[in-house]
Amino acid sequence: MSTPSMQDVKALIDGDILVYRVGFSVDDPEEEKYAISRMGHFIDNLLSVQGVESYSGYITGKGNYRDKIATEQDYKGNRVNNRKPVHYDTLREYLVSKWGFELIQGQEADDAIGIAVYELPEDQSCVMSIDKDLDMLRGWHYNFVKQDLYYVKEEDAIRNFYMQILTGDRVDNIPGLKGIGPKKAEKILKDCEGEQQLFDEVLSAYDNDIDKLTERARLLWIRRQEKQLWKPPSNSQ
Repeated sequence: MSTPSMQDVKALIDGDILVYRVGFSVDDPEEEKYAISRMGHFIDNLLSVQGVESYSGYITGKGNYRDKIATEQDYKGNRVNNRKPVHYDTLREYLVSKWGFELIQGQEADDAIGIAVYELPEDQSCVMSIDKDLDMLRGWHYNFVKQDLYYVKEEDAIRNFYMQILTGDRVDNIPGLKGIGPKKAEKILKDCEGEQQLFDEVLSAYDNDIDKLTERARLLWIRRQEKQLWKPPSNSQ
């Protein structure tokens, strides 16, 4: 697929990543104004360099439906003692008041991004983040650290999701299968064609423990629709 003009697509910006990345780069309590200025410059540069004319930004607010799903171990329970940037609240408020970012309640910014992606035609969104979890969403992606613009096809987005069910997500405290990393997961799924085959292969790797698979999949899944919960492919019921 040919590289798009950013004038023709809507940028969907991961505000959570920006708050931490910019926040930790200016982590002095005496430099609040500089932190705000740095955030403004970063976003202005991101939009202007890419020629973006339409964008939406998202920040995770209070509540997360995943907390009630997780029974094996607390969702993101490994982050309890993680320190936030000194200007965390200030930068979040700035993104909302100055740049119109939306504060998302009851789910994550990632979910709002996923819903926005699937409300648009396949080639008319561009997810701007450095979070590889978002590669389970089809469409254009822009890694603003590596300055890498790339496209994820729908079939590859689904494959990326099933890869994560095998490997888990340490960052979010979601377990995977013991001894399976990205390379082994790729090997397990390499001959699969279509979601049904991907599901069947992953279920087999889980020794047919559908309950365990479903819990982990629902924790990992980034929503495409409001209030959506992941379900196995229809032929699996």
